[in-house]
Amino acid sequence: MKHFVNLRAGVLLAVGIGVGLLLSGAAGLVWEPLVLQAHAQQQPSPKPSAAVAAQLDLQTLSERSPDQSHAMADAGYHFANLWFAADKQNWSLADYYLSETRSHLRWAVRIHPVRQTKAGEVDLKDILDAVDNSFLTEIATAITNKDSAKFNIAYRQTIEGCYACHKACEKPFFRPQVPNAASVSILNFDPNATWPE
Repeated sequence: MKHFVNLRAGVLLAVGIGVGLLLSGAAGLVWEPLVLQAHAQQQPSPKPSAAVAAQLDLQTLSERSPDQSHAMADAGYHFANLWFAADKQNWSLADYYLSETRSHLRWAVRIHPVRQTKAGEVDLKDILDAVDNSFLTEIATAITNKDSAKFNIAYRQTIEGCYACHKACEKPFFRPQVPNAASVSILNFDPNATWPE
């Protein structure tokens, strides 16, 4: 019986050592991938190529930039105030609003230079160049010459040119008109105003 107990103790000891070795080896197999994964996560990610980084920067910038409707709303604001400045013959203010109108129209075209329509592409830069070199230039000449009659004609022609662009872009519901109220109420359009000094 003593021999049986020793044998039993020996077998248990051998099994214990075997299980211990097995578990320690298995633990290494289990823990090693986790350690490698943690180490990999600590490694800095490789820098994107210059082209990829530039594309990501452009995408971020595009997501944060205002859309074309924002620029067009600003252009409409300035163009409406241009009418009232010229109506009061405040030619310096009219010149300012014409400059702002042109600037915001160029901004709108930079945001969205080509429109896709059912008929194909509409190149907005070409349209803007035509409007700027004809109608807006006529407005500038009328302002320089302080000619209200020519200003009124050129202003209305510009509205017609704007509407032609809206129709070409399949947006005929954006129908501009000669404004009936200034877009800004805090400015005095009277060039002879005496207050504030």
